[in-house]
Amino acid sequence: MAVIHNTTMSPTKLELLTGWLPTRPWYRGGLSAELTKAGGFRLDDPDGEVGIEFMIVTDASTDAPDTYLLPLTYRGAPLDGMDDALIGTSEHGVLGTRWIYDGVHDPVLVACLAGLLRGETTAQAQSESDTPDPSVRVRVTDLATVAPVVHRVLPPPVPADVPGTVVASWQRPDGTRAEGVVASA
Repeated sequence: MAVIHNTTMSPTKLELLTGWLPTRPWYRGGLSAELTKAGGFRLDDPDGEVGIEFMIVTDASTDAPDTYLLPLTYRGAPLDGMDDALIGTSEHGVLGTRWIYDGVHDPVLVACLAGLLRGETTAQAQSESDTPDPSVRVRVTDLATVAPVVHRVLPPPVPADVPGTVVASWQRPDGTRAEGVVASA
């Protein structure tokens, strides 16, 4: 079970992501991102070593804001061979230096997401320890081997009723709720 600490991070996750996101080939916004947190959820690393978060952010840098799913992993040490996936480091008020990675390249996140798609684990609330997130719905796949696909730009054109999909919700800039498939098998 991941423990959520009520503390500070410097720089913050949004500060790191504001610089990183416009460098991604799938980014559709302006020259510099204007990010707000819109939602998300967590998964637990069975070994308790890696923090796993699926953060949903909205970028208001253009007239038509875009929403992105940003899978992140937090580690207490650098991950060998993963320099290209490093978003940055941040000082956590309790845990010290955290190396923050683009989670789609982290084998722990990929394995945990595959477990979620097979129904072997439960999505957790983004800001509360040991609390399932009932707003995340999974249509479990019966495939023994799952290659998860993360949908970066939300909502993707994937129907929500297909087996092997994860549906999450987020808040739009106008305050209404939206939902869509954030990952699939």
